[in-house]
Amino acid sequence: MNSALEILKTRGFFQQCTDADGLSKLMDEGPIAFYEGTDPTGGSLHIGHMVPYFAFRHLRDAGHTGIALLGGGTARIGDPSGRDETRKMIDYETINKNVESITAQLDNFVGFDGKTAFTVNNKDWLADLNYIDFLREIGRHFSVNRMLSFEAYKKRMETGLTFIEFNYQLLQSYDYLELYRRHGCRLQIGGDDQWGNIVAGVELIRRVEGAEAFGLTFPLVTTSDGKKMGKTLKGALFLDPAVTSPYDFFQYWRNVTDEDIHRFLLMFTFLPAEECQKLCTKEKNPNEAKERLAWEVTALIHGKEEADKAHAGAIAAFGGGSGKQGGDKSAMPQFKIDGSKFDTGYNIIDLFCDTGLTPSKSESRRLIQQGGAFVSDSSGEMSVINDLSALIGTDRLNADGELVLRAGKKRYILVLATRKS
Repeated sequence: MNSALEILKTRGFFQQCTDADGLSKLMDEGPIAFYEGTDPTGGSLHIGHMVPYFAFRHLRDAGHTGIALLGGGTARIGDPSGRDETRKMIDYETINKNVESITAQLDNFVGFDGKTAFTVNNKDWLADLNYIDFLREIGRHFSVNRMLSFEAYKKRMETGLTFIEFNYQLLQSYDYLELYRRHGCRLQIGGDDQWGNIVAGVELIRRVEGAEAFGLTFPLVTTSDGKKMGKTLKGALFLDPAVTSPYDFFQYWRNVTDEDIHRFLLMFTFLPAEECQKLCTKEKNPNEAKERLAWEVTALIHGKEEADKAHAGAIAAFGGGSGKQGGDKSAMPQFKIDGSKFDTGYNIIDLFCDTGLTPSKSESRRLIQQGGAFVSDSSGEMSVINDLSALIGTDRLNADGELVLRAGKKRYILVLATRKS
């Protein structure tokens, strides 16, 4: 198998391929152009969107030319793949703004140089299509029976599939045809939920141009307990720091299960496979590998400076496992409270609820009863609070008027007791 494809396979980026032997032979003959498409249905990508772009970088590093297609045209319809219900229609102005912000995020990660990697927007050829001509020239090559055999459409038929969504596969296939014509693109990559759309594009190029094109999909990544990777209590793990702070981003990776460490090191970092393996040997402390994973991914998405700050913030919150604060608390989530509330004692139930660490007072009670409520003292030492009637006074605040609350092992907040001057 071609060396670039071997790398993808070793690192977990290989689920289905339309013709693995043919693709390998083509890539052995010289560099090819490939593409990955993303519809700008929101203002930020989340980490699930980034799986194909890690593969994108591996292929680009192997000498191939990568095209990032932004779906400014297809986002006007919405992809039914992987959806249980129809996507909400987005106005064109919002789509255009989303294209700009997502392009910037991808540029930060990929580094578009206009030669080995660049972006295109399918709005350029889809927005002004003549629908009658499109149906005559493109639509006639599609079989409705064949389209309904793909999983994406089969699932949606159970809940209702709109006619406008039914057109999506034609448009995505047309994207592939246009990229073949404009840039000689021979490979489309994407998540396995895109298999039907990718195969349709490969077949369209064969029928219209008599040329051989290829498709390669990657597994839809889940955690070892079967949950969708990148899902947190607050929702998806977004790249936008205003939505998911670099600290929360770091902590997600720091808290993955031991079973997921090696797989995630291979997929979400560019560390050599041998180093990923060494980090996960039985002799190693798994927490070291988790910290390395968290730092590497955060540095790739937010930069090394933010990764360092997030790491320092983690030490401040969790004391590197010692139970005592240290490091830089500036990266920790913060909550300001009127300092006078501590003068007479702040009830522990109210404190955890008011800061948002628990969604309700009943959840605060449950957390305290289960031994999951921790509060720092003036020296930074964390201690568990089991008393439902406990009052947190000013003696708990440090010299800067701060204390740290922690709910269980993973959720924390830096409380800032403020005073009116």
